Amino acid sequence: MGSRKCGGCLSGLLILLALWSIIVNILLYFPNGQTSYASSNKLTNYVWYFEGICFSGIMMLIVAAVLLVLENDSNYKCCQSENCSKKYMTLLSMIFSALGIAFSGYCLVISALGLVQGPYCRTLDGWEYAFEGTAGRFLTDSSIWTECLEPAHVVEWNIILFSILIALSALQVIVCLIRVVTQLSKILCGTYSVIIQPGII
Repeated sequence: MGSRKCGGCLSGLLILLALWSIIVNILLYFPNGQTSYASSNKLTNYVWYFEGICFSGIMMLIVAAVLLVLENDSNYKCCQSENCSKKYMTLLSMIFSALGIAFSGYCLVISALGLVQGPYCRTLDGWEYAFEGTAGRFLTDSSIWTECLEPAHVVEWNIILFSILIALSALQVIVCLIRVVTQLSKILCGTYSVIIQPGII
């Protein structure tokens, strides 16, 4: 019972993290609340990978919903024995948790790449990735951020939002990893007794 309550709390946390990922990713399309840059495709290319909206967002909501359903006691009826049903549900839970790691891991990688690349902005030389060749060194040198003339404060906007996405997706990876380890330990360490039932032999 305690492990199911814990699993339900972790699934609820995944839902909360997914909703925040969607919100943060949407904000990336509107620097300083302006819609003109999205409509004219003057945004960093990594926002079009939909890492926060689709993968750490919608796909993680689906994963979390499935995990919540699998935690329900009424689902332990798929086999002839309760023990077999619990093993089956535990295996499904582990598979969907692993999918969650893949989805959130994708968001983590893409967000990190977007952060290091820097924003697409207008400089004295026109629209370009002003810091693409700095290998992320611009992140610690705020004196060169003024090279981006438009959108205003786009460097800070990108750094903050991509960093939040990295943090949210990293938490999702950790939560899903905890679930995988927990479910795997149930199968391997005998929380549910072996599949072969007495009387079958």
